[in-house]
Amino acid sequence: MIKVGLFGIGLDTYWPQFEGLLERLEGYQQQIADKMEEFGAEVVNVGLVDSPIKAREKAQVLKTEDVDILFLYISTYALSSTVLPVVQKVKCPVVILNIQPVAAIDYESFNALGDRGKMTGEWLAHCQACSVPEFANVFNRAGIDYEFITGYLGEQFVWDDIQDWIDATKVASIMQNNRLGVLGHYYAGMLDVYSDLTKQSAAFGTHIEIVEMCEVKKYRDGVTQVEVDEKLAEFQTTFEVIDTCEESELIRAAKTSIALDKLVENHDLGSLAYYYEGENANEYENIVTSVIAGNTLLTGKNVPVAGEYEVKNAQAMKIMDAFGVGGSFSEFYAMDFNDDIVMLGHDGPAHFAIAEGNVQLVPLPVYHGKPGKGLSIQMTVKHGPVTLLSVVEGKDDVFLLVAEGESVEGPVLQIGNTNSRYRFSIGARNFMNEWSKQGPSHHCAIGVGHIANKIEKLGNILNLRVVRIC
Repeated sequence: MIKVGLFGIGLDTYWPQFEGLLERLEGYQQQIADKMEEFGAEVVNVGLVDSPIKAREKAQVLKTEDVDILFLYISTYALSSTVLPVVQKVKCPVVILNIQPVAAIDYESFNALGDRGKMTGEWLAHCQACSVPEFANVFNRAGIDYEFITGYLGEQFVWDDIQDWIDATKVASIMQNNRLGVLGHYYAGMLDVYSDLTKQSAAFGTHIEIVEMCEVKKYRDGVTQVEVDEKLAEFQTTFEVIDTCEESELIRAAKTSIALDKLVENHDLGSLAYYYEGENANEYENIVTSVIAGNTLLTGKNVPVAGEYEVKNAQAMKIMDAFGVGGSFSEFYAMDFNDDIVMLGHDGPAHFAIAEGNVQLVPLPVYHGKPGKGLSIQMTVKHGPVTLLSVVEGKDDVFLLVAEGESVEGPVLQIGNTNSRYRFSIGARNFMNEWSKQGPSHHCAIGVGHIANKIEKLGNILNLRVVRIC
């Protein structure tokens, strides 16, 4: 669970002047803290900071608690000198909550109070916006990054935005603590797929574990009949196993799946990128031509697996999976100009948890462009809103490329791969042009739902550029 820091700010001069104002503002802050806990965060609520002395005291508490993100609640006007020490000390992403109690002051009731002292106190309970330019000015001059949430208590937009920030912080933490396994080698000549592992670790904090095919073989050689029977039963439960799947191929895939599970467990892997060729009919070829079923099971159980040694896409898949929206391995298959859609899919592992209908396990007589034959996954991504994500290594930086679209009904290619039809608000032609101009690899991760806003917040937290196409 991530730790969220929350501190409110006010001006100590006000409290003796306006009876009940402090308690009222603290109540608003508690409402916010309660909501944050509902969103699955551990909230370190240090209360209301109303003087520079108290600012330094509360800053030390937040620093000691090692919070992942800091929310600054503007409860009323406050001096920037009470805010800067906290943010400077804590040194983590900052979100300023410019949140009023209500959408608008009840002007008639307000003006009917008759007592200008009471009226001023009532106004101060609603004057959150007063400090916003002041804090922005000081943070800009101090070189401190920040974001705003502006609205009012009870507004769904406000709660959604807070939850998005918390969700993005959770995903940043997952990526920073993830162990990504790399097994085998690159698909020779696929230059766009080649990655700088150091840049990936620097950008996301991910540990990259280089694992060996001989270890997979060791586990596979030690598989028992009981384990095979259990894995075959899992195949039947998870997939629609087509009758034409040969028993020998199912057993071969089951043994490899068991070995992959043990590899993941032994190295505590949270994701994996793989590819292998080698000489014809060698032991490792027997393994790599039987990995698809097992890698699909891993992908659907929160250990996303990317083929063709696509490290960047394993990262993108892990991000999508951490957001709880899937993240299926995909590439561009074709365009349908009559229906204005783009077809995406891939051979190899899929994310069975986001399938439309059954996930079929089918035999393939040939793995196109790869050695051997074996079993493969055939499925379509669930119809409805989707988000595409690519982790891009550009000329100067690592950045996130994102687009929102729809998975739509219609004919797909029944070739033993994942395959879906996608429609975009800017049209298929413009989408292809604008997406490709950003220079991603030819792979991407696809998840269900529209989460570009969350991904933009993740980029902010990780200090990564985010390019949104649509």
